[in-house]
Amino acid sequence: MKQKQLAAMMALAGLTAVVMTDATAQETIVRIGHSGPLSGAQAFSGKDNENGARLAIEELNAKGVTVGGKKIKLELVSEDDQGDPKAGVSVAQKLADGGVKYVVGPYNSGVAIPAARVYSNAGVVVASVASNPKLTQQGYKNLFRVNASDTQLGSKMALYAAKELKLKNVAVIDDRTAFGQGLAEEFKKQARASGMTVAGHEYTTDKSVDFTAILTRLKSKKVEAIFFGGYAPQGGPMARQIRQLGLNARLLGGDTICTAEMGKLGGDAVGANVLCSQGGALLDKAASGPAFKAKFKKRFNADPDVYAASYYDAANMFVQAMQQTNSIDAGKVGAAIAAGSYQGVAGTYAFDAKGDMKSSPVTIFTFKGGQPVAITSF
Repeated sequence: MKQKQLAAMMALAGLTAVVMTDATAQETIVRIGHSGPLSGAQAFSGKDNENGARLAIEELNAKGVTVGGKKIKLELVSEDDQGDPKAGVSVAQKLADGGVKYVVGPYNSGVAIPAARVYSNAGVVVASVASNPKLTQQGYKNLFRVNASDTQLGSKMALYAAKELKLKNVAVIDDRTAFGQGLAEEFKKQARASGMTVAGHEYTTDKSVDFTAILTRLKSKKVEAIFFGGYAPQGGPMARQIRQLGLNARLLGGDTICTAEMGKLGGDAVGANVLCSQGGALLDKAASGPAFKAKFKKRFNADPDVYAASYYDAANMFVQAMQQTNSIDAGKVGAAIAAGSYQGVAGTYAFDAKGDMKSSPVTIFTFKGGQPVAITSF
């Protein structure tokens, strides 16, 4: 068979044969896709996640990867899903049509939930940090959540508010995204179970910047804290407006406000008054956490944000499963991930029947000097 014909057939299978200089050795290219918001208000998170995967792929290629006695070269195929469900489904179809069989992302629950069907139909192995419980309740095989779910993030923030902060009267705001709604509902459920009164539940959008009317209503209810189910581009301005209105209430949230972007957008209105919950153990206390942070900083001239380590771990987890099965077949690799365990930087990845992590610690953070600072993990 001619070389061009062989290459065409392998490309259809998601692989590309590359002839080496000695004309006898070949290496197989395996593409790992990334779907995330690389433009718009959440681009800082999308790029950070992408860089986590990129660092893993660069390290693996530099070290040399062999699967079943054959050399493998990894390539990152990164696509901008804009944090938008329709765009995310289009990205999923593009990656699937291009023969990509491994994907890290999507980042947003509202994107991941509908895109999961496309990936499942194409036999793609997916590792996502999207936290809405509905993601894994859809029953798709080879879909793994490499992070705590909203159930864990929202409920543990509520437990901390009740037991440690001793709060009695709280309120909830959500941005009506799948992520924001899911997180807020889990907080509200646990808040009530823990004896707190939920004095109000307000709604905004993930494009809003003015929360004055909502916050004024909550001020009249004398709430001690507001839990925000949403993202830092809204959380930062919300913290400023809480201060401007003289509302004496803490601002609580999930992992998406546990970021330096929150401090940047909120300025001096973001400090000890803001607390957030993030899945995973503390990088500084994890065995390989400090080394990862140093490598990331050297490569990208920036500190890793919330989920860079999770994306780094996901790419490495894919490759470990390939080597365990001596195969790059997505079905075999997905089955190995489902049945096995991978020790990564951010935690131990072992999954239940739905694809959720069997154990995912949650860390509570506050802010100091515009940066998230860990308080405790549980």
